Amino acid sequence: MKALFLDKARSLSLRDDPLPQALGDEDVRIKIVNVGICGSDIHYYLHGRIGGFIVEAPMVLGHEASGIVVEAGRAVGHLKAGDRVCMEPGIPDCRSRQTLLGRYNLDPEVRFWATPPIHGCLRESIVHPANLSFKLPDNVGFEEGALVEPLAIGVHSAKKARIVPGDTALVLGAGTIGLVTALAAVASGCSRVIVADAKREKLDFVRRHYGARIEAFDIASGDLKAHVFAQCPQGVDIVFEASGNLQAIQSTTGFLTPGGRVVLIGMPQEPARIDVVEAQCKEAEFITIFRYANVYERAIKFIASGQIDVKPLVTHRFGFDEAENAFRLAATMPGDAIKIMIRL
Repeated sequence: MKALFLDKARSLSLRDDPLPQALGDEDVRIKIVNVGICGSDIHYYLHGRIGGFIVEAPMVLGHEASGIVVEAGRAVGHLKAGDRVCMEPGIPDCRSRQTLLGRYNLDPEVRFWATPPIHGCLRESIVHPANLSFKLPDNVGFEEGALVEPLAIGVHSAKKARIVPGDTALVLGAGTIGLVTALAAVASGCSRVIVADAKREKLDFVRRHYGARIEAFDIASGDLKAHVFAQCPQGVDIVFEASGNLQAIQSTTGFLTPGGRVVLIGMPQEPARIDVVEAQCKEAEFITIFRYANVYERAIKFIASGQIDVKPLVTHRFGFDEAENAFRLAATMPGDAIKIMIRL
């Protein structure tokens, strides 16, 4: 079976490898069709680690995937060979306290694709729990299916923000996660969503594809705070921080209406500080996000209904044999790239 291995930082190899693929009674075997490249994949590619997660042995990359079921275990009733699916990449311990409480994304023992030492999905086929494999509606394509994974972060963020119809929101960061969060906020009922970034090409992308629903603001050439308060005189109800930029994190409470909410999605490289007094004077609520839980079906329904259109997010496409070139491009972080997709 062909698989794309990260052997060490900046060293990839596409090679045949007989990875274990035993099919359990509650599993499905899936032929992988599309895999998106995520920021964490790039981080492992460039640095060989993310915090305490270190690539110490060759590891298959990729965790945003869709495919076709080719075999189902004996106890699987809702999926069969030929079904088109997307897969939730984190496999929790079903006996853990966090899982039993419904917060399985916080299970310390979760086995998440392409997080050392767990192999990812950039391989020709994979065996996966059937209860974490979701059938795609007929009107949802394979690329859209692979985008359910990043969209799930946006949907989870919007859900935890407790959006009330008519709320206003500011999203800091116009990368993939910022955009899916903005789209989820609109679909969940926000009446005004502003996305702010300093990269003009990404903002032009927002205006071109989502300008009717989302406003793009260039922080490199304008005063974001003045703009926010001109549009929302009391400040916005919700700030979604999706960049991980220290300065952006520190600025979040300044945009809020009293009683507003800050949703922290992006992860900074260093500890961030906030103005506690400013936050207290507004009774600002801080909500943190780690992946997602119980939102995959909701994300699929958003796509299938047309409420969220993720198709424009795929800006670059590569075949499996070109996967190394795809990662080299992604590592340069070109301004016109949103999601780079690999077709197997």
